[in-house]
Amino acid sequence: MNTITMGLNVDNLILSALREDISSEDVSTNAVMPERQEGIVNLLVKQDGIICGLKVFERVFTLLDPTTKCTFTAKDGDAVKKGQKIGEVTGDIRVLLSGERTALNYLQRMSGIATYTNNVAKLLEGTSTKLLDTRKTSPNNRIFEKYAVTVGGGHNHRYNLSDGVLLKDNHIGAAGGVAKAVKMAKDYAPFVRKIEVEVENLDMVKEAVQAEADIIMLDNMDTDTMKEAIEIIRASKHKIEIEVSGNVTKENISRLTNLGVDYISSGALTHSSPILDLSLKNLHAI
Repeated sequence: MNTITMGLNVDNLILSALREDISSEDVSTNAVMPERQEGIVNLLVKQDGIICGLKVFERVFTLLDPTTKCTFTAKDGDAVKKGQKIGEVTGDIRVLLSGERTALNYLQRMSGIATYTNNVAKLLEGTSTKLLDTRKTSPNNRIFEKYAVTVGGGHNHRYNLSDGVLLKDNHIGAAGGVAKAVKMAKDYAPFVRKIEVEVENLDMVKEAVQAEADIIMLDNMDTDTMKEAIEIIRASKHKIEIEVSGNVTKENISRLTNLGVDYISSGALTHSSPILDLSLKNLHAI
């Protein structure tokens, strides 16, 4: 989330969110504050968690008025506590009121993802397995949500469909089988792209191994089948990385932590994490 990334890829998304919330004018604010008046408001934490998205929060206000100032006593990735004041926003009261909801929406959502990811990542401590997110993100929020995963201690899988080859069940069906899909991908994709294949049973595992896929994803397998699949893959002369996926959550990941796989991917990191409750309070003129 550096200034280059913000300017190229984030500003237009934030502006779109602001325009969604203010289609023509903020009637409530304009009614009670017809002229510019400097003010200040406090950013408060209402539950324990990991804070994430402070630069995005700030950018909402500075896009409305570049003279707005945000000061923070925490940084992305910090653990915060209920009741803690972690910042102040100073500027035109009209800007503080009009940008409040959009700024908090980003900050609460990103902090919630970072908090949930952090909780799951802790369950993998002491292993060599990396926790990955997926593309199961909310539309136009992927850059924010995937950043939040990294702040929480997770890692990003593909950002989008252009990033790498992942042959899922329907790709395999369209190609006519695992071996054909892998061969076609190797013929088409640049050599720097890894070829990952999603498999659902041991026959598909064997076919993917024989086709020399770079990564094999074991999807929605029971524990015994996964163990057998891992043995088949590890016996290959070709170096193949192993990913496990399929409805992985904080509540059930424990069954996977001792398998010794390279990656565990979880869509729940982005699609099921609750927000972290935050608020802007005590607005007053200065």
